[in-house]
Amino acid sequence: MTARGAEQLREELRYRKSELRPKIINDIEEARKQGDLRENAEYHAAREQHGFNEGRIQEIESKLSSAQVIDVTTMPANGKVIFGVTVELADVDSGDELRYQIVGEDEADAKSGLISLNSPIARALIGKAEGDIVQVVAPAGARELEIVKVHYI
Repeated sequence: MTARGAEQLREELRYRKSELRPKIINDIEEARKQGDLRENAEYHAAREQHGFNEGRIQEIESKLSSAQVIDVTTMPANGKVIFGVTVELADVDSGDELRYQIVGEDEADAKSGLISLNSPIARALIGKAEGDIVQVVAPAGARELEIVKVHYI
């Protein structure tokens, strides 16, 4: 994952442990005070939320412990497309300009220009260089993209 993606996960983990967990525990205690737990919807909702939060904490801790964090700014800027770079592309047919950063699965957000390493576009781009034209077979159909510029930022 990218250094930014790892930092986002660390921040989410901090929030879930130090802010959300105490709030949920407080909600459970408040619901317990209301009486019969078998018919207490607030209690059951708080317990469910607690379980979800604890599961997400474990998931984040697992990902961070096994993640290989890549800081693309330390890589040699040789114009090759690698994980973490930002790529400026031009559609050969339409001339449309595109800009994507190749990131890990957890960081991907196509609307924000962050595409997964496993996406059809990223798979076609990896290993190519500025000036290359790549054929991308995506769900929307095949298209040719020219790599205009590779940014190591």
